Amino acid sequence: MAQDTGMFTVHHTIGNVLCCKCGISMQPNAANMCANCLRSEIDITEGLQKHVIICHCPECDSYLQPPRTWIKAQLESKELLTFCVKRLKNLNKVRLVQAEFIWTEPHSKRIKVKLKVQKEVLHGAILEQAYTVEFVIQDQMCEACTRVQANPDQWVAAVQLRQHVTHRRTFFYLEQLILKHDAASRAIMIKQMDQGIDMFFSNRSHAVKFVEFIGKVVPSRSRNDKQLVSHDIKSNNYHYKYTFSVEISPVCREDLICLPPKVSNSLGNLGPLVICTKVSNHIALLDPFTLRNCFLDAEQYWRASFKSLLSSRLLVEYIVLDVEAVSSEVNIGGSKYALADAQVARISDFGKNDTIFNVRTHLGHLLNPGDYALGYDLYATNSNDSELDKYKGFVLPDVILVKKSYEEKWQKKRGKPRSWKLKSLNMEIDDNVKGRDHEEKMNSEYEQFLRDLEENPDLRFNISLYRNKEYQPSEMASVTDGDDAPSVPLEELLADLDLSEAEDDNDSMRE
Repeated sequence: MAQDTGMFTVHHTIGNVLCCKCGISMQPNAANMCANCLRSEIDITEGLQKHVIICHCPECDSYLQPPRTWIKAQLESKELLTFCVKRLKNLNKVRLVQAEFIWTEPHSKRIKVKLKVQKEVLHGAILEQAYTVEFVIQDQMCEACTRVQANPDQWVAAVQLRQHVTHRRTFFYLEQLILKHDAASRAIMIKQMDQGIDMFFSNRSHAVKFVEFIGKVVPSRSRNDKQLVSHDIKSNNYHYKYTFSVEISPVCREDLICLPPKVSNSLGNLGPLVICTKVSNHIALLDPFTLRNCFLDAEQYWRASFKSLLSSRLLVEYIVLDVEAVSSEVNIGGSKYALADAQVARISDFGKNDTIFNVRTHLGHLLNPGDYALGYDLYATNSNDSELDKYKGFVLPDVILVKKSYEEKWQKKRGKPRSWKLKSLNMEIDDNVKGRDHEEKMNSEYEQFLRDLEENPDLRFNISLYRNKEYQPSEMASVTDGDDAPSVPLEELLADLDLSEAEDDNDSMRE
């Protein structure tokens, strides 16, 4: 403003003074000493710890937070840096400005942390100084690992997960949920059984917490029992072994269900033939002929406890000959559907007969003439279901389409690596489920699970996918594979995950 009016202004400058020790020119401060002279006269790190001993469990890679808490942390992680800083005593006498790791050899049993601290000295002058703290690692197994090493069978609580179906697709999905939420971190042993998984814990509370987690992600019911192991009469102490039996609903995604008459009436005469479109803590059912839907929680399902009429293992591939839209596209439960009348024929009938089926489907927004679809062949299926016999006069449709098929495009990609990976739990395999036939069945079901993840974005929403560093895209492969083949976008992968060789050995990665 003064310049606009033409007035003369005086620019204020800060004068320099000479340091009272070395005599160099400097800006004045409360001590009249330069920073180098202040550091030589005063050491603000005096009395602070420079060497600290920390205990590390080599089995579970955790660190001891006195007196009895064990914290899991990877090398040079934020959790480990926070743990190291909290172990320092008298750090409250100074102000911490910055903390960072100094690289050391992984086998050196040393962790070095560089700290920058500030403190007020000599009449209000602020001095900043950096120093290095060396943490010496001593190996000491935690209580859980000690118990496992002494006797691997010394468990206190066991959780038995079971699902009475002929496939393991539910457990493949449940395994990824357990890994993402780290729900099995307290388990001392995990064993793969014929129709489920057994998990063993060293504490009853850990097993109870795991059972509660299972109830939040899948419709299940549980019961528990305990067995007396020992009893001290003098001190009146009892030692029990606890067993939790968790049964998961046998209804799976893409299953065809015939609702019991009572359930159908309670849901507003839904069905009776419905398709299970989603399974989480509730079961989503959809009528493919009317697009009516409903959601059943665990309590509602176990009250009726119905089973599937046909499972996804009995899906038959069809080719779409013609499609005529009946209704516009609608959004139901986060998924899009549209009613349409379609003419389809079985792939296996080509060259044998001219059988054509006219069906109504909920996939009108996806199917076009020439596409392939998977559905249930009720025309040639002999279904003996007691619930279906209760509907007098009900005429079964010939075909119920469930989803679009990409089998032709999967054939082109067979044997080629994917751009993403999944982690897997370190499980022991029971002797009763070992064998070449069982291994081939497991690999086939796991491959189908990976295809479902690529086809269904809602299915991979709650799990973690990791980028495959060994994957090298090829221009020729991208041309021959086609643009319609479903795949996982790169933005959905965890790109900032750095997997070391040690982690690859301990936690196996499956492609």
